[in-house]
Amino acid sequence: MARAIHKASRRIRTSLLAAAVVAWAGPGVGCPFCGVVGESLSMRRDAATTFAVGESFGTAAPGPDGFLRQPSRVVQTLRGDVPAGFTVSARVAGPLTGSVLLFASGEGEHASWTAVAANEALLGHVATAPAVTIPAAQRLRWFATRLEHPEPAIAADAFTEFGLAPFAAVCEAADAFDPLALEAWIHEAGIDARRRGLYGLAAGIVASRSPDAGVRRRLGAALTAEIESPADDFRAGFDGLLAGLLVAEGEGGLDEFERLGLLATTARPVDQRHLLAALRFAWESLDATIPRVRVAETTAALLGSPAVAAEAVVDLARYGSWESVDEVARMWASLGRDDPLVRRAVAGYLSACPLPAARAHLEALRGADAERLDAALEAAARPLAR
Repeated sequence: MARAIHKASRRIRTSLLAAAVVAWAGPGVGCPFCGVVGESLSMRRDAATTFAVGESFGTAAPGPDGFLRQPSRVVQTLRGDVPAGFTVSARVAGPLTGSVLLFASGEGEHASWTAVAANEALLGHVATAPAVTIPAAQRLRWFATRLEHPEPAIAADAFTEFGLAPFAAVCEAADAFDPLALEAWIHEAGIDARRRGLYGLAAGIVASRSPDAGVRRRLGAALTAEIESPADDFRAGFDGLLAGLLVAEGEGGLDEFERLGLLATTARPVDQRHLLAALRFAWESLDATIPRVRVAETTAALLGSPAVAAEAVVDLARYGSWESVDEVARMWASLGRDDPLVRRAVAGYLSACPLPAARAHLEALRGADAERLDAALEAAARPLAR
């Protein structure tokens, strides 16, 4: 029996480690609150064998590979040696008309082409965007002025650049943000919800670095006001606002979360899920200003919230925070009675915990409900997905 538990514990620790690597696969990601972003246009430009301005014509139809394709004629080649007038069949997201940006990987008849709709403003934007070889912070200063550009494609491209940039580079480029614009964007109802997360994080960075007490006060107040404002069931970017407050206020941000009622069992579950995301960010990226023990304590305060209890237990195990071992064990009979996800999390935590108390709790659970414990241990040993 002890050998079986030891074997399961070893597999669970490996599973937790693998999950942690996935969860923090990018210590320093600039905006982990922006959702999935693809390559920016300048990245596609600099990776392309051929980059050209073209003109689309004809109709879009599925090609042999099943992807939608449309013919385009090269008007001007900006990289490569494809002559003007050359016709290509380019992969497109949807039917295009007029000017396009053309990107090719490979050469000659083996080249694979893609086309993106482009007006004159976007053509100029992509043609003059700084090269990917330029230091990240320097590039971000250029793109910062194009966030919320009146041309939607330019604004989206600037957002993508920040979504992919290292957090340290975003901090270094903080002087390129307009504090008044950030304050307005945080509150503006028409702002893309995903971008609000970036702007919340940026506001926190600017507030933490500005020598102007007025700027610090205004941005901090803007973040707090937006966090307190009523919302519907889901508000994308809320985790970025919470992270921004942590960047701006440091440990004080954790105290503010308690004052705002985000740690209470009556808080909205979706808000507490955003809070866990902000705490994970703080654990990874803000340890210079927020002691990790405080992050773990705040995470542990969510153990009584049914909707996020299992996630909080898993995070505590990843952090190697074992002070809550007794409280976690009690969850098996309370929240875990009807929730297999909580039982899985509790079993995983107790198996990974090196304290003698954890071994004792596991033996007690086995004596009371061996079948359920074995099922939970098996589930906990499988890779954790986020």
